[in-house]
Amino acid sequence: MTEALRDRVDPDVDQDPLGREFDELDGEPGNGRAAMWARFPDLDEVGTTALSVVGDLVPWGIGQSLGQRAGGNSLDNTIRVAGRVPTEWILLDVRVHAVRSGFGHGLVHLWAEDGTLLGTASQSTIVRRWSTEVPDK
Repeated sequence: MTEALRDRVDPDVDQDPLGREFDELDGEPGNGRAAMWARFPDLDEVGTTALSVVGDLVPWGIGQSLGQRAGGNSLDNTIRVAGRVPTEWILLDVRVHAVRSGFGHGLVHLWAEDGTLLGTASQSTIVRRWSTEVPDK
């Protein structure tokens, strides 16, 4: 594969019922839940590799939970594939379990458009806070 799969994901935060854009992260903590829709426009079907890429978003959820421009580096990441059905969009339902002492832990439920559970991914990270400056759009 010449191009990284993660560079081909198309997140749709505008559809997102529970997530905030980076410039909306004002320090007000979230409730530990965040979600967004994502797709791979140039893939004919969503396979296990694609699920593992979008399942690697607990660090995004950590930033949402803290209400800060933050994320992290993975210490471990486990994907559990439950099944596959044709779907263009995947709902990423991120649940942050804990952020303490520089570490974060959470889970991502991966849902097809028809409500089928495609899989779950769990992750532990080293939490990293980013620059407070918001880049120009």
